[in-house]
Amino acid sequence: MSQPLSDYLLRELRSDHAGETGAVYIYKGIKTVAKWRKDTELIAFADAHGATEADHLREVSEWLPAPQRSLLLGPWRLAGWLTGALPCLFGRRAVYATIAAVETFVDQHYQQQIDHLRGSGGPEGLLPLLVRCQADEQHHRDESAALVDAPPGMLLRTWCWTVGWGSSAAVVLARRV
Repeated sequence: MSQPLSDYLLRELRSDHAGETGAVYIYKGIKTVAKWRKDTELIAFADAHGATEADHLREVSEWLPAPQRSLLLGPWRLAGWLTGALPCLFGRRAVYATIAAVETFVDQHYQQQIDHLRGSGGPEGLLPLLVRCQADEQHHRDESAALVDAPPGMLLRTWCWTVGWGSSAAVVLARRV
């Protein structure tokens, strides 16, 4: 790092680290249930997306000193796992809609940080990392949304709203703890 991280960037990277931890576990939850259901399509989906999220987690971890990481990583893992496993019990469509909802939130979250860095500057290399992570998340969102294949019903819309709200609340908490 060419310059120290500001308090703002430490908080944001803490939330990114917590979010990427949760994302890794979303795909672990999907894969667990997909294996039980013998759904090879969802297993492949979880493997591919999970690998990307694991890369993001590794890269964000390189930027965030261990003492600055969220103290709630256990709950973030559990929440992520449940966010993947529960919709998988209801099938592919629920999984894809859930991922589209999560990634819609993540895209916006990364955009706020990108806008901040473009306006205020920051350590060399951080902006390209966030832009690359955002592009991956946008790809996950768009791919998942296309796989939903029909407008979700009220129950699935409610679930997706809850997932988006939960993601937002998690970021607020992860910035602080």
